[in-house]
Amino acid sequence: MRRSLLLSALAVLSLAAPLRAGVTGHYVEARTCDVWTGPCFANAEVNLTGRHAVLGWKVEKGTLDGATLDGLGVVAVVAAHDTLGVEQTGAARAILIVDSRANAAQKAALIRLAQRQGGQLVANVVAVESAPVDLEICTCADGGCAKLAAGAARVETRCLDHKGDKVCGNESAFFPPLAEGVTVQPALAVEHSFAGKGVGETWKDSGRRGAYLGSFEMR
Repeated sequence: MRRSLLLSALAVLSLAAPLRAGVTGHYVEARTCDVWTGPCFANAEVNLTGRHAVLGWKVEKGTLDGATLDGLGVVAVVAAHDTLGVEQTGAARAILIVDSRANAAQKAALIRLAQRQGGQLVANVVAVESAPVDLEICTCADGGCAKLAAGAARVETRCLDHKGDKVCGNESAFFPPLAEGVTVQPALAVEHSFAGKGVGETWKDSGRRGAYLGSFEMR
C-alpha cells in the first residue's frame, strides 16, 4: 500500500514538472589569436594577443524559459584581461547584441543562452544592444565558411587549407572553443572586427587561423 501511494505521488510530480526545453542551432567564434596552430606559435602569442573575441549563436529550433527562439540570434563581444584560453588574472568585459526581432521574453531567453554558453567570459555584461543578427554558415570537410553581422561586430571565415595554411607543420586545434556544448571545426577568419563602444576597445583582424564554427545544443 505504501509503495502504491509512493508511485502515485511520483507519477503526479512527473506530470506536474515542466518538460526540459532544448535549443539547437549554429555557432561561430573568432579570436585575435590562432586557435589552429602549433604549440610554439601558440605559446609565443600568450598575453601578447588573443584577448578579444566575437561569439555568435543563431537558433535553428528550440524553446528556452517558455520563449520560442526559432530563427533568432545573439552575439557576445568579449574583451578579456589575458589571452583567451589561458588562466585569466581579471574579469572579462562583454557586450551582448540581441536580435532586434526578439520580443521581451525572447530577449531575456537569448541573454540567458549566451551567458550559459559563454560562462565566465560573459558573466560581466557591461551593455546589451539590439540589432539584426545575420549568420550564414556553409560547412565542408575541412571546416566551413560563415558570415556574421550584428551591430558593430563582423566575422567572416573560410575553410582551412591544410596545406597552404600550415606554418609549422604540426598544427592542431590548440585552444578549445570558448562556448560550452558546441561541436565545431577550426576555420580561417577572413575578417574579425568590432568597431563599437562598451568594452573600451575596438579591433580589426584578418587572415588569422583563429575561428571555430559548427553547431550548439543547450538543454
